[in-house]
Amino acid sequence: MTSSNDDSRSFKSLPRNLSAIIFGNTLTENSASASGSSSTRMGINENTPLLSDGNGNGNNQPMSSWTTGELDENDVDHDGEEGGLIKDDRKPKRKTSTTIAYANKIKQRSKYYVPITDWLPNYSWSLFSGDLVSGLSVACLLIPQSMSYASGLAGLSPLAGLWSTAVPALAYGALGTCRQLSIGPEASLSLLMGQMIQDAVFGDPHRKPKHPELNAAALSVMATFQIGLITSILGLLRLGFLDVVLSRALLHGFISAVGIIIFIAQLIPMLGMDLILAHPENAEDAPSLPLQKLMFTLRHLDHVNKPTMILSFTSLAFLIVARVVKQKVVQRPGGTWVKYIPEILVLCVTSTVLSGVLNWDEKGIDILGQIKGEAAVPFGWPLNARSLKYFNYTLPTAFVSAVIGVVDSIVAARENAMKYGYAVSPNRELVALGAANLTSSFLTATGCIPIFGSITRSRLNGQTGGRTQMSSMISSATMIMAIYFLLPYLYYLPKATLAVIITLVVYSILAEAPHEIKYFYKMRAWTDFMQMTGTFLLTLFFSMEIGLVASVVLSLILVVQKSSQPRIQIIGRLPRSDQWAPVDEDENAQEEIPGVLVVRIRESLSFANTGQLKERLRRLELYGHGKAHPSDEPRRESAKALIMHMGEVQEIDASAIQILFELTRAYHERGVGVHFASIKPTQIDKFKIVGMTRLLGPTHFHNNLQDAMREIESLGYGTSIFSRFSQ
Repeated sequence: MTSSNDDSRSFKSLPRNLSAIIFGNTLTENSASASGSSSTRMGINENTPLLSDGNGNGNNQPMSSWTTGELDENDVDHDGEEGGLIKDDRKPKRKTSTTIAYANKIKQRSKYYVPITDWLPNYSWSLFSGDLVSGLSVACLLIPQSMSYASGLAGLSPLAGLWSTAVPALAYGALGTCRQLSIGPEASLSLLMGQMIQDAVFGDPHRKPKHPELNAAALSVMATFQIGLITSILGLLRLGFLDVVLSRALLHGFISAVGIIIFIAQLIPMLGMDLILAHPENAEDAPSLPLQKLMFTLRHLDHVNKPTMILSFTSLAFLIVARVVKQKVVQRPGGTWVKYIPEILVLCVTSTVLSGVLNWDEKGIDILGQIKGEAAVPFGWPLNARSLKYFNYTLPTAFVSAVIGVVDSIVAARENAMKYGYAVSPNRELVALGAANLTSSFLTATGCIPIFGSITRSRLNGQTGGRTQMSSMISSATMIMAIYFLLPYLYYLPKATLAVIITLVVYSILAEAPHEIKYFYKMRAWTDFMQMTGTFLLTLFFSMEIGLVASVVLSLILVVQKSSQPRIQIIGRLPRSDQWAPVDEDENAQEEIPGVLVVRIRESLSFANTGQLKERLRRLELYGHGKAHPSDEPRRESAKALIMHMGEVQEIDASAIQILFELTRAYHERGVGVHFASIKPTQIDKFKIVGMTRLLGPTHFHNNLQDAMREIESLGYGTSIFSRFSQ
């Protein structure tokens, strides 16, 4: 028989961490007191494989069925008495607690991966009124806008725009993290889709397709599916930071050019010249580039339909005036109600009623007419034989569209999150947007257009009271109801009205351009101005794809250029102190010894920025911190010694260590002493591996700058301020 004291000694013989794992809780008060305070700390629990009984005897039975604590009503011991060691014939508590822990973990994780499981159970009726108003307000904007973008820009049926906006909004409402983000069609992406469809279906003038509508729908489905797939992969790879890679100047240049391209494209339906464009005179080829379309329009102004032109520019003036008046009235006390007036919906209703009453179609004004498949369910499998044959053709456009949509959506999401005080996850946003576009790609019967977040619609959503993702779901439900009940009443809707709605976007885009140019001028940001101008010209004179690809490549080059330039400064000591400061920031900072270059590296070193370290050090050695042309004569004497202050260098990767070793060896071969100050022990270990400590010797690595300056002074480079002013 083994005593409890022996048990205690055996427990003490175990390593502390191992015993803590094996023994979690004390078994009984008797064994706890017998084994002393150490066994109390070790904590024996019910999972201990071998424990002694109350008399100190060993028990080889697994203890998973034994428990301690207060007696449950169905628990009895061996003698049928209460208290003591209790036998529990039910499911082991260990397994039960583990199951509960896993369930709680899954529940917690689901709130991150499926945000609707977090906000919907906590949803209150006090939020519903605001979400209802905002959802209806955004739907009033989206219904005519989605129809316009689908028919006027993408070359699809207006029904495709409605379904493409309504269905994906439900997916985003379940998976999205931004409460105010309104997803829907974007003018630039719809135009990209339209150009791709036009080139693929009607690009060959000598071959007329048998089923152009089916081919257009298949192209749009495959492109949207690829967009959703690319966006989802970006989110799963946690690449939500991509919005900071693209320069805002480049995006402004691209969007401004897109605005002009849209305006030129919509001039033709606004002037009633669709017929002459479809059948050019004298076997003239139909124009494809924006400037060609503009010149074509100017050459054929004699074919303008005057009633259509009057309707178009009157409607455009109404929308612009209404927007300006709303902006001014809202700023006045008691004028907030004006923002709830949907001027676009008012225009559509008014023009439709007048068109039907006054028979505008008889005067040459094109109307929407009967839409095919109004009550049909348009869903199907996107990866069918008709769409798969366009897989390679649509991939470049899908990638470009995904980049544009991702940047705009994340910017809009972050803006609303900052304004309303909550956090969004860019990676989860990408997954949600990808899921929304994948859902949209199942609209095989009508075709679909890419769906992403909009800054302007999201602002409207928040301003009209939207506080949760429920507002997007209400907008979606409203649009689905409009598809089944409203479309028959839009028979007389003029197509010129839809063109005007698209043109209004141009007004919003171009209204921001003067402010951007003025801002760059005030900031003297000539590089940003040239980026914006270059992207604008490339997009306008060549194509949207070339403009965007050029802007992305240029932006990535600028990012690489900035990241490859190490943040390094010459530092000097402030007189009569032990403080050091950059000599280009504090005029009192003095370099201590002529010919001794003391520099501070302000960031971690990697293969990206260490490659330029040698060139940067050479320029500091010859010219100091000021600007200088490479052809200028050196303003400083060559360095006799170099001290690198490494206090702010947190990490050095393997490639940077190799480059740093080669740099140090080059200085060493020139006879320049290289010293390192405030270097971390982990960095010393890496220097030993690469052979730098063997090259320089142990006296070249110092805890601080004072020690480094003492060593420099002892080597005969001169007398430092340290020795003159510090005791």
